[in-house]
Formats: sequence, structure tokens, C-alpha cells
Amino acid sequence: MTKTKKAYARAGVDVDLANKLKRQIQSLVRQTHGPSVLGKIGGFGGLLRANFSGMREPVLVSSIDSVGTKLKIAFALDRHDTVGADMVNHCVNDIAVVGARPLFFLDYIGCAKLEPKVFRELLRGLSRACRSAGCVLLGGETAQLPGMYRKGEYDLAGCIVGVVDRAKIIDGSKIQPGDVILGLTSNGLHTNGYSLARKILFDKMRLKVTSRLPGSAIGVGQELLRVHKNYQPLVAKVPSGVIKGLAHITGGGLIDNLPRILPPNCDAIIETKSWRVPRIFQILQQNGNVDRREMYQVFNMGIGMAAIVAEQNAQRAMSLLRAKRIGRIERGSGIARLLF
Repeated sequence: MTKTKKAYARAGVDVDLANKLKRQIQSLVRQTHGPSVLGKIGGFGGLLRANFSGMREPVLVSSIDSVGTKLKIAFALDRHDTVGADMVNHCVNDIAVVGARPLFFLDYIGCAKLEPKVFRELLRGLSRACRSAGCVLLGGETAQLPGMYRKGEYDLAGCIVGVVDRAKIIDGSKIQPGDVILGLTSNGLHTNGYSLARKILFDKMRLKVTSRLPGSAIGVGQELLRVHKNYQPLVAKVPSGVIKGLAHITGGGLIDNLPRILPPNCDAIIETKSWRVPRIFQILQQNGNVDRREMYQVFNMGIGMAAIVAEQNAQRAMSLLRAKRIGRIERGSGIARLLF
């Protein structure tokens, strides 16, 4: 006898399938857990026992973000394990700039129809990145929303909570003229500028995700799905007090992100010839006829995070951060100035 499909499932929301998939991915979630996690997976709220030993005044730090239209590349290639990792690493970096270490992460997945393969790949990427970051995947929400998304597409967002001792918060307040700006290299677009990149590569250049990137052996899709770097482990190696300011170079590029940490009487002077800009950005600028300054506002241009240190600490910090000297701090009005 054929089992009749439930009314809600006929309307597009399969609760039974969702429950089955959540049971199947419990092992991936548990891999990020330790003794600090209380309660079972699937509760109404995630429970984490706080242990801030060694901190005099622990301060919680939170951030929320998504990977934007990078998802379009995942859809086109039908590969979904990297964008989950992107989201975790992006959020980890956003709290690392104030000196925080991650505690736990929550994810949101919204889709028209729950696809088991896609769901498992997403959770695999989330779990892998959380384990690598020493971050607990504490919970999440998967919403089936028929009629809200195109077939085969979904939305992805995540929230992170970390902790830093108040005395060790990195806030940029001690930045002064004469300080050095160090750049930590990116490995590609990370998670920003994809709307413009897609327009240039696919609409203007008529490439496909399976095409070879001009002058390269790598495919376009493979280049665009490079996983956003997690810089927090490198930042954590630098002794407290050495780094005066950190900027995660995301949307807004060096032009808009560096001023977020500058005192009002300081400018960041960036020597753009001090590092090699990855080929993907050269291709985008040349074929998209994009103004050079705009490139440094839309894309990271090869610098995923910037650190500001005193001159006497520059050499040691460069070694620990695996960074390059890319500029300096001068007296000014709180802006980033690029020298070409």
C-alpha cells in the first residue's frame, strides 16, 4: 500500500525529511563539541558552560554575516562544502580583529526544498571550519520556505560569539604616526565582490564556471570557490600589546576598512606596489575596465587582513603573522590613502 504524503510535505515542507537529515548530521556537529557543551543536539537553545579562567574581565564579542553571492558559484558547480567554511572563517576573522577567540557558532540555512546531498555538504564544511577554529557548532536553523527561493538555491548566514579579556582588546586607540602597516595575504576574493566578479567573468568575458581562467591551469569556478582564510591562529601567536589595530579586509576593501580602526588624527598610507596582486584581480580589472581605486574598494586585492604595529615590533610581528610591510601611519584625518 502506497503511503500518502502528508499535507505539509505536499505544500513543500517535508518535516520528516528534515528530522531524518538532522539525525544523520549529528556526528558532524558533535565533532566540534567538548566538555563545555551541555544538553543534547536539537534542543530549543544551545548550552555552553562558560570557562573564562585566566581572564580578569571577560568580554563577549559577537558578529553575524553571510557569504553573499558567492553562493551562486556553489549552485553552478553543485559544490557546497566550501561556502560553509567560508562563512565560519569570515565570522572568526571579524571578531579576531578585537583580539577575541571564538566560542561558538550558529548557522541559518533557508531553502525552497531540502536537498539531502546539499544539506550534508554544507554541514560538513561548517563542521570542518569550526573544528579548525576551535569553535563549537552549537546549533542552527534550517527553514524550508517554498516559493521564496529558486529551485536548487538556498541562503546561508551565521552568527559567532567569542571572548576577549577587556585589558587585551585591540581597538586601535594607541595607533600613532610612525607605526607600520602589515598585510596578511589573501588567497583570492574570499567572500566579497562576487556580484561584480560574476558580471565581468560571465557576462562580459562569456566564461563559464568550468572554463579555464585565462593564463592559468585552474578553472574559473575553482578559483572563485577558494575558501576564505582564517587569520585568528596567526593573530593569537602575537604577544598581547604588540598589535595596535587589526582590520579584516572585506567589503569596502582597504579604502573603507582601515579607517574603521584609525584614530581621527591618523591616516593609513598604503604602498600598493609592496605586494603582488593575485592574477584574478588583474583579470577582473582589465576585462571589466574597472577604475584602479574602485578595485581597492570592492576587492581585498590580495590583502585579507591588515595589522598595525610600532616600528620596533614590525620585524617580529611580520614573522609571526607571515605578513608583508605594506604601509605606514601618518598624521591626518582618519582616512586610508593609496599610493600607486
